[in-house]
Amino acid sequence: MLSVVIVGGLHADARKAAVGQLLADVPGSVVLHHDLATAAAGTVVRTIRDATGIRSAGEAPLVNDCACCALREDLVPELRRLDGAGTLRLAVVELWDSVEPKAMAEVVAAAGLTVTGVITAVDPALVLPFLGNGDDLADRGLAAAATDQRTVADTFARQLEYAPVLAVLDSPEADEEDHELLAQLHPTAHRVPIRVGEPTDGAGTRYPVRHSAPGAHSPLARAALAGFDVEAAAAAQHPACALLPAEADAHGVATLVWHRHRPFHPERLYQALEDITCAAARSRGRFWLADRPDVLLHWDAAGGALCVESAGPWLASLPDAAWDMVPPVRRAAAAMDWHPEHGDCCQHLVFTSPGLDRDGLERLLESCLLTDAEYSAGRDAWRQLPPAFDTLLEV
Repeated sequence: MLSVVIVGGLHADARKAAVGQLLADVPGSVVLHHDLATAAAGTVVRTIRDATGIRSAGEAPLVNDCACCALREDLVPELRRLDGAGTLRLAVVELWDSVEPKAMAEVVAAAGLTVTGVITAVDPALVLPFLGNGDDLADRGLAAAATDQRTVADTFARQLEYAPVLAVLDSPEADEEDHELLAQLHPTAHRVPIRVGEPTDGAGTRYPVRHSAPGAHSPLARAALAGFDVEAAAAAQHPACALLPAEADAHGVATLVWHRHRPFHPERLYQALEDITCAAARSRGRFWLADRPDVLLHWDAAGGALCVESAGPWLASLPDAAWDMVPPVRRAAAAMDWHPEHGDCCQHLVFTSPGLDRDGLERLLESCLLTDAEYSAGRDAWRQLPPAFDTLLEV
């Protein structure tokens, strides 16, 4: 049976190095790549190559004027064709720059194919510049569709945090702060070092320096074949049960975990959003607004921009009969943080950044909570507070 590993990331040199190392270290492997840069001309270019060069090339037409849709429509049939040949061991799906691995992993798994790994390739020297880049992908020529409104920062953050394996480029420009920032952003990731060697073909393609004998399993190859659980990966990203980073402070980088069992005053929080969002290179988590006390809200910020959205009800607001329909991982996460009065309703926000002003940020966040008098007024009074977030939540 053909194994499929997905390799993505906006750091193109690191991604190509990771893909090259997998080709070099896993006999019977090929790389399938869809180049979305040609989408403006109406097609997506597909190539399949092995360690010796291009095996085949073709075009996939756009679907609904969306390059990513064309990728989805073309990817599964190509993988099935490779699987049916019965001569290959590993198909490496090298994603185009801004394509996010979550969607592609779910597409491949839903088709009954075996995803054995998801890897995001990273140059540690570029982590902070990309997290701080609030440019639209469209302005950088990286949009996957005419309607793509993502930014460089939020796309990179999702690519980084979804993958359980990070292929980390041995970059001479990276210092201890860069490596520490990467470690704090995704502390549970398995980080595998990779290196880039000299060009080996006429096109100037660079391949990694081989660290093992042909056919031997390098650490990256072992990670690619280790196995991957699509459902568990999705649950780990859900704001209700996400595996958020823990407190940390090293090499000039800090992570603040801010956890409270009192709702935010909607107006005060809204007025402080810019200062809170810009206080850290990356912040995420779940939060609780007094005027909508039954709704779990998702906080997702990078590049100086914040996205907030409803993630459904808090479990405490559901009738007992509805709990059977809630995934076990969600119930377990709620049980670990259950409050005798408010259940799972809480503030759980995590901020990671070099030079983080922890004390100042905590004071600012505390000032946005309900005061003792406002809190004592109870939920009926909370619901009457001005609905400052209606625009952001598109109510």
